[in-house]
Amino acid sequence: MTTLTFYGGARSVTGSNYLIETEKTKIVIDCGLIQGGKHAEDQNTLPFAYDPKQVTVVLITHAHIDHTGRLPKLFKDGFRGEVISTNPTKDLIKIMLEDSQDLLEAEARRENSIPLYSKEDVQDVVEHCRGVDYNEEFLINNDIRVRFRDAGHILGSAIIEVWVKNEKGEEKKIAFSGDLGNPSAVLIRPTENIEGVDYAIIESAYGNRRHEEAGERKNMLEDTIEDTITKGGVLMIPSFAVERTQELLYELNLLIENHRIPSVPIFIDSPMAIDALKIYAKYPQYYNQEAMHLIAKGDKLFDFPRLQFTYTSDESKKINEVLAPKIIIAGSGMSTGGRILHHEIRYLSDPNSTLLIIGYQVAGSLGRRLLDGADEVKILGQDVTVRARIKAIGGYSAHADQDGLYSWINEMNKMGHLNKVFVVQGEEAAALALSQLLRDNLGVDAVAPTAGESFVI
Repeated sequence: MTTLTFYGGARSVTGSNYLIETEKTKIVIDCGLIQGGKHAEDQNTLPFAYDPKQVTVVLITHAHIDHTGRLPKLFKDGFRGEVISTNPTKDLIKIMLEDSQDLLEAEARRENSIPLYSKEDVQDVVEHCRGVDYNEEFLINNDIRVRFRDAGHILGSAIIEVWVKNEKGEEKKIAFSGDLGNPSAVLIRPTENIEGVDYAIIESAYGNRRHEEAGERKNMLEDTIEDTITKGGVLMIPSFAVERTQELLYELNLLIENHRIPSVPIFIDSPMAIDALKIYAKYPQYYNQEAMHLIAKGDKLFDFPRLQFTYTSDESKKINEVLAPKIIIAGSGMSTGGRILHHEIRYLSDPNSTLLIIGYQVAGSLGRRLLDGADEVKILGQDVTVRARIKAIGGYSAHADQDGLYSWINEMNKMGHLNKVFVVQGEEAAALALSQLLRDNLGVDAVAPTAGESFVI
């Protein structure tokens, strides 16, 4: 008998973690950090609901920390198998986990507690990682077939196809979406449609929302930059280091080359984003045709006048010496840590400045509180009055919106009857809305599982 159990990402955006069990093999899909305020993050310290020592292998959809952030804890608790992902994801995992460990260690020092995991645990993960190519089929334990397809979300992101046998000996195909890409993405290739699927696991971060059109988002970015510069303020952009920062640089480059925005200092104040740029440069074959065409013409996508990369702490501090107007892009994307916090402390109280939110903000995060209109917030122990304008552009999200998610399942359903769809990785309202939409419009059996719920395949 084969079972699928949902241990994370069930009616929750973060903490993606699923377990497939056959008679002789246990496979974990993703092992993400739970994010969204202290109550949610305290769950990361709890023991896994399964024995890590008995897990055969871990498959990773992509490198974002809510899909990889508890891998070091899995090793700390006894797992010693392989971690398999695409090659770009393998490289990104290293810098993502090293950054995560630094943040967790700093937080533990402030709270006089024990970090979730150590540098040695992160090194264990790195040493056990194996990269594969898209469409490269491989066997696990002579029991389960696996293949990675392009999810179009971030560099190297994958939909994971898993073939298992049911109790009758019939082979059934499960497709794990990971995070699906936004069709408006300017760097990465589009999300692949998957055929012959019996069971689909689909994310739902934007399961009840739609993004702006690509042209509209660029206009909104241009308007926000111009408004802030005109007022002589600082534009702060909390940005995820992987994909969001690279897409922003791509679009800023085009705006500057076409003289659509004034020339002001632009700072990338994120060591991880700078390290990620080197990995992006290593894998240009993963870009879409437009980006590859620009590279072939000699365009440097991530380099233009007045762009400065501040890698060290001293370089970061010197940003304060540069008079406004200026643009600061810094991690973390949900303002849950990183250098953006220091800029927010300094400039959130300035009515001429702007905080531009371009990614999903999980419930309980500082970014979400600011997006919801908080007048005052506490950052690193300091009370900060919010007078800056808070803007949001959903179209820069690397996630598919409701239309994109629906379309992916619709195309899949056309190419073979779906037995069941599991809607995950969204807040409860979003997951329930998408599952209802799929049931009503496509007639598929779609459910939003709860944490710990198991299903027989």
